[in-house]
Amino acid sequence: MLDLPMILPYIRLNGLVRNEFINRCVGYRSFLHSQTRYASPIIFICLLVGFIISSPFSLAGNTYAQQAATKLPERMSWETAKANPVSKMESAYAAVGDKIYIIAGYGETGKRNKNTVEVYDTKTNSWSTAAPVPVNLNHAAAATYNNKIYLVGGFLDNKVPSNRLFVYDSSQDKWLVDKDMPTARAALAAQFIDGVLYVIGGTSSRPLNTNEAFDPRTDTWTEKAPMPTARQHLASAVVEGKFYAIGGRPTGKSSNLDNNEVYDPKTDSWSKLAAMPTKRGGIAASVVNGKIYVFGGEAPDKTFNNNEMYNPQNNKWVEELPMPTARHGLAAASIGNNIYVIGGGPTPDISFANVNEVFHAQDTG
Repeated sequence: MLDLPMILPYIRLNGLVRNEFINRCVGYRSFLHSQTRYASPIIFICLLVGFIISSPFSLAGNTYAQQAATKLPERMSWETAKANPVSKMESAYAAVGDKIYIIAGYGETGKRNKNTVEVYDTKTNSWSTAAPVPVNLNHAAAATYNNKIYLVGGFLDNKVPSNRLFVYDSSQDKWLVDKDMPTARAALAAQFIDGVLYVIGGTSSRPLNTNEAFDPRTDTWTEKAPMPTARQHLASAVVEGKFYAIGGRPTGKSSNLDNNEVYDPKTDSWSKLAAMPTKRGGIAASVVNGKIYVFGGEAPDKTFNNNEMYNPQNNKWVEELPMPTARHGLAAASIGNNIYVIGGGPTPDISFANVNEVFHAQDTG
């Protein structure tokens, strides 16, 4: 009996065209004829395989298919990093260098505010602590400028909206008090553009569309064009000198929005953009290579693991790989092409997670 494994080692499909394959089969003619019973089926198999590997439908012999495979973008992925020692939600967050600061927020003791600051070092995958905030806060916002973190707004104890502005100097591990914001509010968004801190939206006794700008060089606040849609629990990002305000909600979890509006400080004006695919509030956003990634959120009956990417260049959204852990009130900060999504609440309302999940957002153009 002819043992097919005796022939298979000689069949090298990679790059082998039909004529070569047939010639090799013919070369085994004497061997095949000596196995009279199996000669015809084997010759048929040789011819069939030879045809397939040279067919335009075959990956082995099809140059186009090989080229198309090499052009497929590298798959984005998630990785689990070291968890925060402290489970928190609704914290402010900011990055300074290679470190991410998780600032104040709700702690494991329920709705009791915290003033602790945990610092994640992305180079060593380790956590440490920094000087605590002078007051307990949740739902505050933070942004970085000149290696300093500006912490603004939030709820004080007993859910009192704050207009306080604190500045953390990482070189001295020290918090300083700066000039109060004109409008007390929480669940707001804050970003620096060209050395000016823009603080937008939030809530006090009602949803706000307030837009106030603080210039650290002159220590002054200025009122700017209000956001078209009043909302809180929104996400924000800066791309090419413009402030993007995304999602959020005007009131409770059942009022989630998909609004996507952009503010241009140069013209002090707003424009409406393509809506986010999923209506969400209690979200976080971060930027890699000029693209905005929006994570998480909550509804009355669930939390979201959505990861939706907005490209300002073509005004389009793309659904990306979802987070391993659904949550709201989370933090998201990018270092290079990696986005670190930390903490938050895994179930609606008050709940706590200490997870640290890293999204490798490689640029695929």
